[in-house]
Amino acid sequence: LYAYFGAYFPGFLKHRGYSLQRIASHMYLTTEGIMGIPLWVSSTFIYLFVLFGAFREKTGLGQLFIDLSNAVAGWASGGPAKVAVVTSALEGMISGSSVANTVESGSFTIPMMKKLGYRPEFAAAVEASASTGGQIMPPIMGAAAFIMAEFLNMPYIEIAYAAAIPACLYFFGVFIEVHFEAKRSKLRGMSREELPRLAMVMRERGHLLLPLFAIIFFLVGGFTPLYAALMGLAVSVVAAQLRKSTRMGLRDIANAFAAGARGALGVAIACATAGIIIGVVTLTGLGLKMANGLVELAGGNLFFTLFFTMITSLILGMGAPTTANYIITSTIAAPALVLLKVAPLAAHMFVFYFGIIADLTPPVALAAYAGAGIAKANPMKTGITATKLAIGAFIVPYIFVYNPAMLLIGTTPFTLIQNLVTASAGMFGLGVAMIGYCLAPMRWWERVGFFAGGLLLISPGTLTDLIGLGLLALGLFAQWTKSKSNQEAPPNR
Repeated sequence: LYAYFGAYFPGFLKHRGYSLQRIASHMYLTTEGIMGIPLWVSSTFIYLFVLFGAFREKTGLGQLFIDLSNAVAGWASGGPAKVAVVTSALEGMISGSSVANTVESGSFTIPMMKKLGYRPEFAAAVEASASTGGQIMPPIMGAAAFIMAEFLNMPYIEIAYAAAIPACLYFFGVFIEVHFEAKRSKLRGMSREELPRLAMVMRERGHLLLPLFAIIFFLVGGFTPLYAALMGLAVSVVAAQLRKSTRMGLRDIANAFAAGARGALGVAIACATAGIIIGVVTLTGLGLKMANGLVELAGGNLFFTLFFTMITSLILGMGAPTTANYIITSTIAAPALVLLKVAPLAAHMFVFYFGIIADLTPPVALAAYAGAGIAKANPMKTGITATKLAIGAFIVPYIFVYNPAMLLIGTTPFTLIQNLVTASAGMFGLGVAMIGYCLAPMRWWERVGFFAGGLLLISPGTLTDLIGLGLLALGLFAQWTKSKSNQEAPPNR
């Protein structure tokens, strides 16, 4: 409709309008419409990795992730929530949907968290934020990394490398909030007797990790994603035969292929639909108009352009699958940042992050609502809690735009380590500020101090780092003093 009736739209949205014949030929007979890069990527790279996900499910790799997480973190304070974070991060690496990941992992982790005392809203929010974070975790990143590589004409492995540090910072922030919520609520982990032993888990199912290692090995070795995925599939079938409990027969293999085809079909439809949007944008020049409009609205200021781009990406990403989400946001919102000389990779990562976080952000927080359904919690409260847990995802994109070293762009090892240490300290400050507890309950000014210190540490610059460290040190000293006085206070009779 926009392509046909463009002459009747107001302001910068107006264009001369195109005939139905021109629109149809552009959509179907060129590579800038339905038959464009997204559909091609979905029928090659994405299809094979969706197929790999189907084999993962049939062989029981998902259960292995749960057992490994329980063995490693289940005993710790707030263990079940930490298990949810680790499991969902691992599942999300090879899953293409935050909602599906929430439902799949949450059916196990959410009841476990509730059983040990977590509030239903918090339990659902932990699972939703971790599952959504899985979409930004290499190597697969909800399959959007493959399309990003094609759009930017970059090797896929460079995209995966660049995404690693921001994703780790995000999960570190979620982990910090989960840990201190458990401390505040005095929640214990599960007893050792309830948990599987790591050695036994690895002995029984450890061989199922071989396909994942194979994919990473071939990607790092410089092979194409297609070859890596094919090798991963081959190793999946072979590795499954090593134990009777995981062995796949011909029927199991056929069912895995069928499940993979069904899963890939949904992705292909989403990519074809997104191709229509790309076709309209390229035909009418809407992308450049939107970019100029955002820059003009922000007065040419980078921070305000980033802010308006963030809002645009959150709106465009609401309810869209990961791949379609990225295609839409990168086509419409990313050009505004490139106009202001932001590195193309940083610009695309920026809109990708906020498009993904739309699954946690009310009012259309699909992953949070899916978790709320399992936890029998209030959906809106769950969405708000999930947004607090995912505070890192709202901050990290600004970091790598202003400091591309976090994406391994033009950096040295020393600078990278320095930035990583200060950013991690900053995520710690933000996490405890959101929870309101570190060593003791916080007063409002302590929370403000930790939050400000966290933001300053995350911002690039020696002066901001020093001020941020000072604020964190003052906050920790106040917390230590309060904790010590609470321990020395006589018990109430």
